[in-house]
Amino acid sequence: MKKETVLSGIRPTGYLHLGNYFGAMRNYVKMQNAFNCYFFVANWHSLTTHPDTKALQESVFRVIAENVACGLDPNKVALYVQSDVPEIAELYLYLNMLAYKGELEKTTTFKDKVRQQPDNVNAGLLTYPVLMAADILIHRAVKVPVGKDQEQHLEMARNFAERFNFRYGPIFPEPQAFNFGDNLIKIMSLDGNGKMSKSENQMATLYLADDDDAIRKKIMKAKTDSGPTVPNSLKPDYIENLFTLMRIVSKKEVYDAFQENYNNCTIRYGDFKKQLAEDMVAFIQPIREKAAAIQNDKVLLHQIMKQGAEKARESAHATLQEVRKAIRMIY
Repeated sequence: MKKETVLSGIRPTGYLHLGNYFGAMRNYVKMQNAFNCYFFVANWHSLTTHPDTKALQESVFRVIAENVACGLDPNKVALYVQSDVPEIAELYLYLNMLAYKGELEKTTTFKDKVRQQPDNVNAGLLTYPVLMAADILIHRAVKVPVGKDQEQHLEMARNFAERFNFRYGPIFPEPQAFNFGDNLIKIMSLDGNGKMSKSENQMATLYLADDDDAIRKKIMKAKTDSGPTVPNSLKPDYIENLFTLMRIVSKKEVYDAFQENYNNCTIRYGDFKKQLAEDMVAFIQPIREKAAAIQNDKVLLHQIMKQGAEKARESAHATLQEVRKAIRMIY
């Protein structure tokens, strides 16, 4: 039976962190055995908000290296860089003819970006959802892992697919939001304020590239309180987050012991955070070291990227041929 196609992209801005790993990348590793997977580095998308490209190349290399270090197998998936597949740009052009100024201006992310960068409201920022739709539709993907902030864009991709199919013929399936597994783990910032971030509040975020001392320092500075005074108390969100981190990186008996200490009001947060820090070091260290080795091996990196681009272009070319026929662009 033919496997369904899954697509997801990640912008090469900032460093990947623990939230990225448990919120997405760990599931990508599981998906690669069950689906036809296309995972890409969205370097064109990054230009809408980061026009300075001095660090872009190394950022792209790092994202590729970290994805492989986390378990993605380039022989099982198409792991590629967006700009290595020019067919996406052609489909983006065609889809722009089906996108309307009013609907693009109403998107939540566009309005947010206008507030954040009023001096850089470029056309690429406005048509971001169209390029995202092209990324998806070029492989005729049916499943797209997205967060809440991207659901509106995915709905727009379905709209563009419907309009194309209505106007030119049935080429595109309608992509749907997808999360592989029901046990997605949300990782909060260590200061208790929102999610971990690739670029904001770096001392409250655990990056996959952090060295051992940085990991220890960040966890020891994590927000705690004076401890429970009533047995079996509910934990505040920021304490629950630290226990979540321990649950996913520590041995079960270690987690259970500190859980019992919390429930009977004898927990010592200093001891708890020291244990969590050492277990987190042991978890992140092999990912960091493998990613660094891959990133330093430019021959291997280019081989991975070339292999991914070839897989992606084969799929993209087949779609684009159908698109050109449908809109009478073959002479």
